[in-house]
Amino acid sequence: MSKPMGPIPPGFTAEGGVLTIGGRRADALAREAGGTPLFVYDFARVRDRIALFRRHFPSIDLHYAVKANPYTPLLREIVSSLDGLDVASQGEMALALECGMLAGRISFAGPGKRDAEIEAAVAAGVILNLESEGEAERAQAIGRRLGVRPRLAVRVNPDFELRGSGMRMGGGAKPFGVDAERVHGLVRRLVEGGADWRGLHVFAGSQALDAGALIEAQRQTLSLAARIAGEAGATPPLVNLGGGFGIPYFHGERPLDVAQIGAALADRPSELAGSRLAIELGRWLVGEAGVYLTRVVDRKVSHGKTFLVTDGGMHHQLAASGNFGQVVRRNFPLAVATRFGAAAEEEASVVGCLCTPLDRLADDVMLPRADVGDLIAVFLAGAYGLTASPQAFLGHPPAREILVGTAA
Repeated sequence: MSKPMGPIPPGFTAEGGVLTIGGRRADALAREAGGTPLFVYDFARVRDRIALFRRHFPSIDLHYAVKANPYTPLLREIVSSLDGLDVASQGEMALALECGMLAGRISFAGPGKRDAEIEAAVAAGVILNLESEGEAERAQAIGRRLGVRPRLAVRVNPDFELRGSGMRMGGGAKPFGVDAERVHGLVRRLVEGGADWRGLHVFAGSQALDAGALIEAQRQTLSLAARIAGEAGATPPLVNLGGGFGIPYFHGERPLDVAQIGAALADRPSELAGSRLAIELGRWLVGEAGVYLTRVVDRKVSHGKTFLVTDGGMHHQLAASGNFGQVVRRNFPLAVATRFGAAAEEEASVVGCLCTPLDRLADDVMLPRADVGDLIAVFLAGAYGLTASPQAFLGHPPAREILVGTAA
């Protein structure tokens, strides 16, 4: 019995029976890039997402989480439309600076920052999102040694979590952030120690499609930030509410109602009247803009089951293989790009070129017949794709990347 796939994002069309991405035929893009596997990112879709955010969150800063997709041409293009970049390593920090983002609009989060990373951030003027009291002490000591007043924010481990999120980042014992009940004391010490305190960062979870759950998490985040401000006797210049906006990967999932979330954020506690608010988004901005193209190199039948073997796989698209956070494997949206829109004719499984049974891009799905040379398109490949996958596994070549749709 065939298995369902997730929904293909709206707006994709065909030209001569071939999928178009950003108005360009998939086969032409593959030739231009020099072959497959290939990630294609349509920046017009990213631009539309940014406009949608601005429409529903007119008074909220928009930050981009670089970890979602750090492809340099994409980052260079998006920087001018953002209020900040959130990075999680010295490498991402260097890339953010190289792509033109001002240091004071870059925040650096992540547990386990080494002294050399902290020093580079302090010297550059990047905001450090502190994950512990120990990290705070190291950052202040490094600032004193450099003769620089460090820009420091506190990442809070909240006493709640984002209900229904794909990955829960807050609530209970976590390696991320300072437990909520200890934050006010740390903020007092930072301010008294002469640090340039830049605010609070609260990230409760990710990949949520329930607007009500996100509204409740943001309500609790604002209440928590107001409580910390009162206890610390200091108004946070910025409260980063985290992100968590999901996109529908699987059958039965529906797009997030961001208008509802924006309307609910219209009010804030009086204690935060002087604070800017920010939302940090990654996959919601870029996920649906990406398509992974891989070519069929073999078609085989085993015990009556058809396998389409491609030149790509989980070493480029770990998430689509079901090995990036899924408990029960489900199918991403996928299509035969060179027969896009054609009627389904057969049940087939799409597998990669790696010598492991984990390397599956689709299980038992209904597709038009595909033969050697046809292109397979895996959608929702714009976030947590290439850099979130084990590219070096088994020594296969890296995937190519290309950005289209940059003309406004």
